[in-house]
Amino acid sequence: MKKHTIKGTVNYHNLEGGFWGITDASGGKWLPVNLPEQLKMENRMVKVKVKELDEESMIMWGTLVKVISFETITP
Repeated sequence: MKKHTIKGTVNYHNLEGGFWGITDASGGKWLPVNLPEQLKMENRMVKVKVKELDEESMIMWGTLVKVISFETITP
């Protein structure tokens, strides 16, 4: 499983029951299965270390990942 460090923006998507995702600067979409509560804020800038998961999701958006560590970024 690949590990990544992502700088991006957290957003809530009101699709397929609703979910939180991270979009990076190049438009990459990341779907964390364990996004910490303190990051669940619309347009919050974050830097997260994640591990890609080799699993399927009912949500057809982004790459499924698990957050290993995180920090918020002040604009």
